[in-house]
Amino acid sequence: MVVNNTTLSVERVRRLLTAGNRARILVIGDVMLDHFIWGGVSRISPEAPVPVVEFERESFMPGGAANVARNLAALNVFTEVFGMIGRDENGRRLKDLLSGQKIRCGGLLTNAARPTSVKTRIVAHQQQVVRIDRETRDVIVGDYGKGVVTQPLLNELKALCRARGVWLSFDPKPVHRLNLAGLSLITPNRKEAFELVNLTDETRCPNPLADRNLMLAAERLLNELRPAVLLVTLGESGMLLCQRGQQPVHIPTVAQEVFDVSGAGDTVIATFTLGIVAGASPLEAARLANHAAGIVVGKVGTATTTTDELLNSFQR
Repeated sequence: MVVNNTTLSVERVRRLLTAGNRARILVIGDVMLDHFIWGGVSRISPEAPVPVVEFERESFMPGGAANVARNLAALNVFTEVFGMIGRDENGRRLKDLLSGQKIRCGGLLTNAARPTSVKTRIVAHQQQVVRIDRETRDVIVGDYGKGVVTQPLLNELKALCRARGVWLSFDPKPVHRLNLAGLSLITPNRKEAFELVNLTDETRCPNPLADRNLMLAAERLLNELRPAVLLVTLGESGMLLCQRGQQPVHIPTVAQEVFDVSGAGDTVIATFTLGIVAGASPLEAARLANHAAGIVVGKVGTATTTTDELLNSFQR
């Protein structure tokens, strides 16, 4: 078992990002609109023991699969997104936001029978107070659990990508079961990794490589689903990179400050996939994704990173 503390050279990162600019990446899944209400708290409500947030402003950002696309576009990757929106104002706003970031939206289908999924977060003094979800879950089978990714769709994607040698990354949401066998990359967080193999996360060890439960969950995921790469995100503990026939590698976090983890998983899968299509090894792609995640959690709200920020992170 290996703890990897080495990093990529700045020049190698620059070459990978430049090569990634020649790639085309398609993002498929549950697109959402992230709505932030910003304010301050100076008192507790006399009606109930809750803070009174004094409204200052609001903002909207692409969320869910749309945030994955946004992360790629921020790194100058040609990106297209397929998903479903409602025939409503939030759907139009989401499409405008994506188009404004040069993301192709021809694959966004409009469905009058369901609203656009919206997550409203109320933030006071850079801390999230509460989140309100507005959505319809007609077919809850996976991904973000909002109904776009079904087993027939996933099966067709796997067949098409296998036949054409296309890398297929998947961020699983084990709310409902999908057959995830044979994917190029799966990126569960710790909780999702245990849920996917029906194990109870009973203990936690400061060193992920010495965490027997985590190692068992990773081993079962590799054996049962047989992905080319398994990348388990571990929050403040960094990442665990696993490949069949190789020792797991623990990649410690490089985050200097953590203000908001919203969308960090989107950044990880976007940047890792960018690294792979640019010619990086899985370990190099994981290091790239780790630095990108370390940048976005230091920002408030659903955030992305830029090429310059990534290069500066590796220089540090």
